[in-house]
Amino acid sequence: MSRKRFIKTCKKLHKWPAIIIAFIAILFATTGIVMNHRQLFSGISVSRKLLPENYRYNNWNLAAVRGSLAWNNSTLIFGNTGVWKSDDNLQTFTDFNQGFPQGIDNRKIYSMASFSNHFFAGTHMGLYKRRFDERKWKKVPLPVKKERIADVICKDDELLVLTRHYLLKSTNGQQFNTIKLPEPLHYQQKTGLFTTMWQLHSGELFGTPGKLFVDLLGLVTIFLSLSGLLHFFFPKLIKRVKHKHKQKAAFIKTKKRNLSWHNAAGYGFVLFLLINTFAGMHLRPPLLIAIAPKQVGIIPGTHLDSPNPWFDKLRRIYWDEERQQYIFSTSDGFYFAEESLSKNLRPAPLQPPVSVMGCNVLKPIGTHHLMIGSFSGMYLWNLQNGGISNYFSGETYQAPQSMTRPIGANTVSGLVQCKNKSWWFDYSRGAIELNAKNQKSTFGAMPENIRQASPMALWNVALEIHTGRIFEHLVGSFYILFVPLAGVCIMLVLLSGLYLWWKLHRKKPTSAEKK
Repeated sequence: MSRKRFIKTCKKLHKWPAIIIAFIAILFATTGIVMNHRQLFSGISVSRKLLPENYRYNNWNLAAVRGSLAWNNSTLIFGNTGVWKSDDNLQTFTDFNQGFPQGIDNRKIYSMASFSNHFFAGTHMGLYKRRFDERKWKKVPLPVKKERIADVICKDDELLVLTRHYLLKSTNGQQFNTIKLPEPLHYQQKTGLFTTMWQLHSGELFGTPGKLFVDLLGLVTIFLSLSGLLHFFFPKLIKRVKHKHKQKAAFIKTKKRNLSWHNAAGYGFVLFLLINTFAGMHLRPPLLIAIAPKQVGIIPGTHLDSPNPWFDKLRRIYWDEERQQYIFSTSDGFYFAEESLSKNLRPAPLQPPVSVMGCNVLKPIGTHHLMIGSFSGMYLWNLQNGGISNYFSGETYQAPQSMTRPIGANTVSGLVQCKNKSWWFDYSRGAIELNAKNQKSTFGAMPENIRQASPMALWNVALEIHTGRIFEHLVGSFYILFVPLAGVCIMLVLLSGLYLWWKLHRKKPTSAEKK
């Protein structure tokens, strides 16, 4: 292909895909900025009536319920809808959310425990407590910077609070000791490639300056999209005013200035935009499947370069009374630790599968088994011999020898126990009675007042748009290709634009190029 013909092809590649992708790029940019500042936008929620049907609650789905806490003759259920109290075996529910800050994101609860005449709730934004005889939740000051709570349990006369980075211990529910867990056996300072890509895409890999720079990239993307669209429509506007010479001259001058700014922003940020787009493409299937199991070295000086070997890796904790050991669920798998937490943590030789989204159920069955639930399914783990079986089918688990889908047929998001009955919660289908042959649920229907009181956090709406899941109701399972295809299109537009600037606008074009 001749140079002239290649330039002509690049013009077409830069023009027509850009017109289509400009609107999607603006969506990526605006939602990305919102996602980069979750706490700032945590007080803003969006009515689910404004969202597609698959975002409406039905039978307690969408992680509306993650777990339960029995207290006297009542049961407290908690999850993405906050805390609700039932006094009649989970048939009716009363509001138990008084005191949480405004915004549904501020009462997204991962775990609860009762200790020292208080309820304790671990939320995305911190730890809250509420006296048994009071009607208001109060935030508990913690001696850590990152207050996202992963789990809360009681062990003897201690309250244990697990953040994503540390274990906190308290004997009175007020003052906490911070424990940095010992490194695991044969520790190597590595992290998941998925984590690295995620933090590179958000900018968090380089701390607050990195996040602000990625915000700037978002603004640049919006500017490039809008200025590109203006450049496309300017010739049509100029033709309409062809008989008004002064107006036409002003339009032509504005068109040139708009193109100059468009080119300057493009060549100034194109390398960073390409890197950010490439990283984002790998955070969703199918490209996610390739990087999910990969471990890479930590880049020195980055946000992940921490002396804490468990930085952003802790997910769940369980105290195994029978064997006098802790069991930690982490992003790197399951680990055992002795009671004093003074020796290296030992990786479990045989482990049940857990989705990259984390462990949602970790419950004992008797003294020798644990029920492990995640978006990979529900499994029964024998702590005596390490045996693992699929809880629903009873089949022995066999670790896959190749890459597999990051989610299973049963996307387990929670478990509720009330007296002699238990229910597990599928993210899509909602409440299902455990061990029920007909797969029907006797769990109380989700009341309308809970639906109305449980909108969707703006952050989550931004995430659904950013990942393309918001379009699932239109294109079905093909939505999974939204991010990689959009990423390829954006990179094509960026690369073709860079080439055109280099050949045509970096220097005065030749007479041949003008033609």
